[in-house]
Amino acid sequence: MRIDGFAGGDRTKIELPDIQMATLKAMQATGTPVVFVLMSGSAVATNWADQNIPAILAAWYPGQRGGDAVADVLFGDTNPAGRLPVTFYTSTEELPDFRDYRLSAGKGRTYRYYSGEPAYPFGHGLSYTTFAYSDLTMSRKRLKAHDTLTVSVTVANTGTRDGEEVVQLYVRDVTSSIPMPIKQLRGFERITLAKGESKSVTFTLKPIEDMCYYNAMLQGYAVEPGEFEIQIGASSRDIRLKETVTVVQ
Repeated sequence: MRIDGFAGGDRTKIELPDIQMATLKAMQATGTPVVFVLMSGSAVATNWADQNIPAILAAWYPGQRGGDAVADVLFGDTNPAGRLPVTFYTSTEELPDFRDYRLSAGKGRTYRYYSGEPAYPFGHGLSYTTFAYSDLTMSRKRLKAHDTLTVSVTVANTGTRDGEEVVQLYVRDVTSSIPMPIKQLRGFERITLAKGESKSVTFTLKPIEDMCYYNAMLQGYAVEPGEFEIQIGASSRDIRLKETVTVVQ
């Protein structure tokens, strides 16, 4: 028997099954405060819940002690610090046909090629405290392919609770003449900050590794000279600071 939304064990859509949506709506209709704990192995479209449920917690496949972990977060005993390793899209229609992956060369897939507005972007995550970014500095503004670039930023816990932040560095090719991703994650650092505390986070980049493309004629990686934007933020869409460097021949 074919079940709607599934084919041979694979999902054909990212929306919740109808029976789960009906259950969620019935619980919300009682007027009792509801937290939606989402247990899944990949992205799920949560449009109705986004608009009608006050809190959503992505628990993924939490294992034997998952209930304890979820309770610790919901009751405030633990300050959450998880970050999405995938993009959460708004609907199945936002996704290209996965049967033509090679033909589309990744177009429209993942934060690297998706130009639409995601429900929740790659790298997204919430906390019971807040963080501020400042003082983005770079060791140089011009460099060659095999040079090293050091990038530093200061992150401060500006809230009322101790917490963890995942500082993310992305690189965007500004002037490329060949097809390149919209941006690429090239470093991240999880740091623990007490309330009121600040820390400096440093990343090391090399153009030949972090700003490169595969050159089929050379059968190796190469860097096209030009401008590259260094982005620092709390997710792929929550960019707090950015600076531009120039790669020269």
